Amino acid sequence: MEERNLIMVPGPTNVPDRVMRAMMKPMIDHRGSEFRTIYRDVAENLRYLFQTEGDVFILTVSGTGGVECAISNVVNPGDKVIVPVFGLFSERVKEKIIRRGGEAIEISLDWGTAPKAEQIKQTVEKEDGVKAIAVLYNETSTGVTVRDLPEIGKIAKDNDALFIVDAVSILGGDQLPVDKWDVDICVTGSQKCLACPPGLALISVSEKAWETVEKTSRPFYLDLVQMRKFSERHETPFTPAIPLVFALDEALKMIREERLEKRFERHKICGEAFYDAVEALNLMQLPKKEDRSHTVIALKKPPDVNNADVRRIMKERYKVVIAGGAGKLRDEIFRIGSMGIISEAEVIRTVSALEAGLIENGFQLRAGAGIEAARRRFSSGR
Repeated sequence: MEERNLIMVPGPTNVPDRVMRAMMKPMIDHRGSEFRTIYRDVAENLRYLFQTEGDVFILTVSGTGGVECAISNVVNPGDKVIVPVFGLFSERVKEKIIRRGGEAIEISLDWGTAPKAEQIKQTVEKEDGVKAIAVLYNETSTGVTVRDLPEIGKIAKDNDALFIVDAVSILGGDQLPVDKWDVDICVTGSQKCLACPPGLALISVSEKAWETVEKTSRPFYLDLVQMRKFSERHETPFTPAIPLVFALDEALKMIREERLEKRFERHKICGEAFYDAVEALNLMQLPKKEDRSHTVIALKKPPDVNNADVRRIMKERYKVVIAGGAGKLRDEIFRIGSMGIISEAEVIRTVSALEAGLIENGFQLRAGAGIEAARRRFSSGR
């Protein structure tokens, strides 16, 4: 067989053979007892993943569809929603609010920076009748993580506003205890930190959120009330992507086996190894150190280096695939997905290919410096 590419983009990510094989199971009736058994197991493990006692649902949509579900089940025309915008995907959250007829109270920030709790608090105090605060926890376009998320959750709770969190590129790769941090609706995607194929969104809903959902003019396909009715008999309202549910079931079992804390620590060490390598190669990170993500590594392209050419060399010669930027940063940064089944082997292979791609583009570096720095991080174990 031809050697596989190592997929190191910010999603979809590499999928374990065990999860891929699960999709080869024979087809079953999605209204039958076999599916209901799987649904029960998946729901139980999703509660473990989200760290919630609330309701959880499987949606046959992308992560974007999951975020649209969250917004369209709580926002009516005229509702005020505070939304920090600091990258492409937080811009999309704002756009979803606007298209629902809501009033998006935007906190505009430079791309590469993270919103802070104090900024949210000041905006809440200035605005009357804020219904919700919608925050992108991990901005996939810039490699920024909102480290003030727990404090923002408290602000939402204290002001009787719903707290909606887009965690598509981080849930399962970093801390996000949904109940503890007062998150009312949380969304993630199957294809990132869960190391599952793309095509499913997962969503959690708090008791507080249900009070609003039930009073909202909801969409047809993404109606959370319908999902709750069907979940009572361990089914979905419409035909799910059954092979993907098989895969999700297996991926969640693997997460249970590893345990969340160990998984978070593994992602953190791998992320820090990438950052150590970046510094050793005299490359610049996009986010500040205190805001940088453990799951999406964003580094600035050196001057006089061709972004697309570096990535082409990495893919064609070394079978390693990383991403360029997104939106207005398309040609300005490289993005590396450090998520899912990430380990020392994937990090070292990626850094090695990156070094080679940069050298062939004329960038001056000491060959092996990035690899050495990454290995030191793994040797120290912290």
